[in-house]
Amino acid sequence: MWQNRISSLKSYGFFALCLLIAAGNPVSSVAEERTAVDLPILFDTRERIARPDLSGIVRLRFLTTVDFPPFNFIDQTGKLSGFHVDLVREVCRELALTEKCQIQAVTFPELEKALLDGNGEAVAAGIAVTADLRRRFAFSRPFMRLPARFAVARKATFTGEARAALAGRKVGVVAASAHEAMLKAFFPKIGAQAFPDRTALLAALKEGRVDAVFGDGMQLAFWTSGADAAGCCRLFDGPYVSERFLGEGMTIMLRKEDAALAGAIDHALLALSRNGRLQEIYLRYFPVNLYGG
Repeated sequence: MWQNRISSLKSYGFFALCLLIAAGNPVSSVAEERTAVDLPILFDTRERIARPDLSGIVRLRFLTTVDFPPFNFIDQTGKLSGFHVDLVREVCRELALTEKCQIQAVTFPELEKALLDGNGEAVAAGIAVTADLRRRFAFSRPFMRLPARFAVARKATFTGEARAALAGRKVGVVAASAHEAMLKAFFPKIGAQAFPDRTALLAALKEGRVDAVFGDGMQLAFWTSGADAAGCCRLFDGPYVSERFLGEGMTIMLRKEDAALAGAIDHALLALSRNGRLQEIYLRYFPVNLYGG
């Protein structure tokens, strides 16, 4: 059984996609105004990852999907676009494999079989790494971790750290979610109030029935900046990352026998992290800073 994508933006990511289409290119007007963003550092700056011999590679085909904006989608010109697509191109450039690289879209349920059948060498589609998948596949190092965030009403006067500012307050969270478990574990003095789904959760914040909400930082970032929120709310404190509750983060999946290729991709990701190109790709597709205020 396939696991869900990491923090799917099918509901609230539509705002981001509208920004991309309106702009005519992947850079939102908000992103253009930012010159830096505090992306979590996933590679030790002193680390060295050797580049394996790739002379034997005939072609390197990356598999993705078209329904996971802003990571993978079809743009207004009918071309496959998104964060993952641009990242793959940079990885190929870094490995001097541009002429041998291909990017192909399939449906999400087809990804595993397509990879195992040899119809591609790697998958970049936001697959959540699980213990079962790790037993059967190889994975690159994470290139992005998706944080949890609080959101509060703009008129709220909360300052400082959430642990103190929200102690004793009502904070909404989606019932039986990883974020509910994380909130209770990390913030035991905050009163968690569970809602059946994200729609009910955000409506409660917008209507003032809770003091704050805690959830997926990416979805909250797009929602607070979008039309549905109508300027009611803002991100507060954080970001909070936890492998235990939120998983390893965004990775590239490969066949188990292609561990050497996974090492090559790690080499490229390390280089992109150091030279700023990973940050540049992030700024093209995210109109708000998931990791800042």
